[in-house]
Amino acid sequence: MTGKARFTDISPERLAALLQDDASLFILDVREPFELAAFGAVPGVMNIPLKQLPGRLEELPRDPSSAIAVVCQTGNRSVDAARYLSKMGFTQVYNLAGGTFAWSIAGQPLQHAQGVRKAK
Repeated sequence: MTGKARFTDISPERLAALLQDDASLFILDVREPFELAAFGAVPGVMNIPLKQLPGRLEELPRDPSSAIAVVCQTGNRSVDAARYLSKMGFTQVYNLAGGTFAWSIAGQPLQHAQGVRKAK
């Protein structure tokens, strides 16, 4: 691992604005697949469960300066994932504070399993 863990907590509104401004923003959902199916997900997410993340880093953007927003259901697991990614050298890591629960409460759209990008 390299560097000190640095990431930024962002609100659902800020994530929505980032998604509008940056089509290359990588959105990583670290919940288990059944949670995405049951509760929905931020549109365009890549699902890699938190416990699988260390073994699946090759599925993330190759450029460590790429922006990555990490989400989960309430914002707890995504903090762990954001911390891990920043320690692995990613320099633009965001954590969705409050997770998809806060995203939904803020009136942002959720997609269901058919729209979630499947990882390898």
